[in-house]
Amino acid sequence: MSVEQLVHEMCLAARQAARQLATAPSGRKNQALMAMAQALRQEAPALQEANARDLEGARRAGLSAAMLDRLTLSEAVIASMASGLEEVAALPDPVGEITSMWRRPNGLLVGRQRIPLGVIGFIYESRPNVTVDAAGLCLCLKSGNAVVLKGGKEALESNLALARVVARALEEAGLPPAAVQVVPTTDRAATSALLKEDELVDVIIPRGGEGLIRFVAENSAIPVLKHYKGVCHVFVDAGADQDMALEICLNAKCQRPGVCNAMETLLVHRDIAEKFLPRAAEALMERGVEIRGCPRTCRLVPGAKPAVEED
Repeated sequence: MSVEQLVHEMCLAARQAARQLATAPSGRKNQALMAMAQALRQEAPALQEANARDLEGARRAGLSAAMLDRLTLSEAVIASMASGLEEVAALPDPVGEITSMWRRPNGLLVGRQRIPLGVIGFIYESRPNVTVDAAGLCLCLKSGNAVVLKGGKEALESNLALARVVARALEEAGLPPAAVQVVPTTDRAATSALLKEDELVDVIIPRGGEGLIRFVAENSAIPVLKHYKGVCHVFVDAGADQDMALEICLNAKCQRPGVCNAMETLLVHRDIAEKFLPRAAEALMERGVEIRGCPRTCRLVPGAKPAVEED
């Protein structure tokens, strides 16, 4: 079977699964989410074994320390995925919710109701935990959507292992396993094939670097929900609790600096800059962070380097 035919068959199965998910009762969706969380914990050793093979290949390929960090399925990452699924199971079901209603002059009631999108194509890079995020948290079960996942080549073994865990949990809950599928190939033609399935896929979501996002946006026959640059900011306002603000800044930058939502820019209100900024900069630099700032920042923070246009 060609790559194009493989992707088409997967999208067709996802479309059929989406019809069942759209009308699935909340209890069954929540049951699947809880089963997924339990299975992740139980299968953690097998998941880490698959992940170890990906990490070995990534090291041979010379991936950076930050990329290896994103790729790693540690015990903490697996536990976080499982906890996230349980938290989503506890949330209200969005499907069928009426968000507004008004009456027209002729007496007709007009409203807005939340319904599933259908089938989502999710294209992402090296973070295997995104497989579970997309399947359970952001897109699939709770909101009644099916998803076809195309991950990066670096995480193929991990993604396929996670997909098997998710599929078993779906089946145990009486939901179609085809609701969550990972494209089982590193062939780049699979991405192009997925972008052409406009009869079966309703929206494409790319998650990764700017090059990936632009490729998807320029080549997709399907509507794309996209972003380009992260440039994640934390703003500390004049009335902020400065102790809390410092903890937030340190967490946002230093917990996992390699991930795409790590803080890149700290903005501090000018009225508290003299008090807060030196304290924050000292704590950040103690943890190995280099400070590049505007002229006033450089006056307030010994050791700060002047920011240039590329920054």
